[in-house]
Amino acid sequence: MSVVVLIAALSLILALLPLGQGIVNLFLYRRPTAEPPPGTAVSILIPARNEEAGIAAAVDAALLSRGVDVEVVVLDDHSTDRTAEIVQAIAARDPRVRLESARPLPPGWSGKQHACQMLAGLARYPVLLFQDADVRLSPTAARRVGGALLAGECGLVSGFPREETGTLAEALVIPLIHFLLLGFLPMAAMRRSTDPRFGAACGQLIAVRRDAYLKAGGHAAIATSLHDGVTLPRAFRRAGQGTDLFDAAGFARCRMYRGWREVWSGFSKNATEGMATPAALPVWTLLLFGGHVLPWILLGWAALHPLPISVVVLAGLAALSGLLFRLLLAVRFRQSVVGALLHPVGVLIMLAIQWSALLRARHGKPSEWRGRAYPAAPEPGPEPGQGAP
Repeated sequence: MSVVVLIAALSLILALLPLGQGIVNLFLYRRPTAEPPPGTAVSILIPARNEEAGIAAAVDAALLSRGVDVEVVVLDDHSTDRTAEIVQAIAARDPRVRLESARPLPPGWSGKQHACQMLAGLARYPVLLFQDADVRLSPTAARRVGGALLAGECGLVSGFPREETGTLAEALVIPLIHFLLLGFLPMAAMRRSTDPRFGAACGQLIAVRRDAYLKAGGHAAIATSLHDGVTLPRAFRRAGQGTDLFDAAGFARCRMYRGWREVWSGFSKNATEGMATPAALPVWTLLLFGGHVLPWILLGWAALHPLPISVVVLAGLAALSGLLFRLLLAVRFRQSVVGALLHPVGVLIMLAIQWSALLRARHGKPSEWRGRAYPAAPEPGPEPGQGAP
């Protein structure tokens, strides 16, 4: 068997791995249906730094919550725009809203983790729901999240909202969150174990039990992190607390980045806590490039040069496997079909972001976000198949 046939066969195997895992996970990754106990109360906690464009919509949406009592606590993290003024105006007409001000950022903390730690201390209720300021909850969201948390024994549960995209750059890269999560995280094993390597969450929407949060050390346990979607569930699991994931696309939405610049910067800021580590990124590159870019290269080569028919068949099946999974995700989560059809381009961009972040960190260049600079985080990221990137 020739080398090119072996390469094509390998590319098919690498393409089938996430397709198979993803199909299994699509049955396991469901919208929560459990009802919270009567009298459940939820503290909705929103860190906000220069969020004047969207903070009113976030707070107003949270206030429409039904089925549970809620309070909405917004921590103004030294904003230089009208964020505080807008929240104060809402608080003046609804006593369930409180505006608090962040203390100066201590050394060794990232801004979001410090803000969330403060918010947890200010919350009045035992269920803490942390949401980003660009998340919009439906009226049933707090009830569904509270039910998901209190129905089981997990200390932390997290849901991925519907990720809205408005530009081609967003459509190419942002849907890869679901592709990587569902294609490479063995959710059945995650639910059977508290192994920190299976820790995964979406930092946009995380709910915790207060007692479990305190046992895990809260956000102080991940003070330097810029990637609470990986590091916070790991902290819970190290403390013996289970964590779980659910599909929040039906009752929460988020436009996380707008345009090419924000996509690159946003995915770069915490890359070294996920995929972009010296040990993990070469493996991720083999999995993603080999399974989702290489087949298209082989097909292009076959169009220009004679290759064995077996190579064309193997590469074609690999290319179709990647597209099939992306189209399944696009239908399930209402993602861009154009982004799905351009899947190999999105994968190349994602890998470029990760390698750029790794090289930047190796040269000692800090990550920048919200006007603050942070040194590269030392905690290693998850190995493929053992956590969400």
